Amino acid sequence: MRSTLSIDVEAPARLVFDLARDVERWPALLPHYRDVRVEARDAQPGGAVTARMLAIRLIVPLLGYGIPVAWRARTWAEEASLRLRFVHLGGATKGMDVTWRIEATPAGCRVSIDHAFDPRMPGFAAIVNGLFVRPIATRTLVSFKAIAEAVAPAARSAEPGSAKTSP
Repeated sequence: MRSTLSIDVEAPARLVFDLARDVERWPALLPHYRDVRVEARDAQPGGAVTARMLAIRLIVPLLGYGIPVAWRARTWAEEASLRLRFVHLGGATKGMDVTWRIEATPAGCRVSIDHAFDPRMPGFAAIVNGLFVRPIATRTLVSFKAIAEAVAPAARSAEPGSAKTSP
C-alpha cells in the first residue's frame, strides 16, 4: 500500500519543519496525541530517536470519543531536504515507512506525508490505512497547518531585515 496526504500551508517551509521535527512536543501541540515516550536517542545532536507514540483516532468527534492507537517508531530529520522520516518498529503498522516532505511554494509550503506499508496479510494495509493511518495523519497535517499559520506572522516579523527588527 502506498498513499500520500498533502496540505498547503501559508507559512515558511522551515517554520513547519522546525515545528514538526520535535516529536517529543507533539502531545503539547497536537490535540489527538496523548504521549510520545523516547526509548532511545542517538548520541549526536539532532540524531534519530526511537519512541513509543500514542494518539487518539476520533470516532465521535463532537463527544471527543475515540480509540487509542499506539505504535513504536524510529524517527529522524533530514535537515537539508526538510524531510522527516519514520520507520514503524511496532504496533499494527510495524514495517511502515513514512516520509514527510516539506517543500516551499510561492504562498508558503506544501507538506506531504508518504506512507509505504506492505504487511504479509492481504487487505490488512487497506484496512489500517483507511481506519487509522489516514484519519490520524490528516488530523496531524491540519493541526500543524493551523499552528504554523498562527505563528507565521510573528516569525516573519522577527526575521532580520523585517520592518519590526530594522532600525
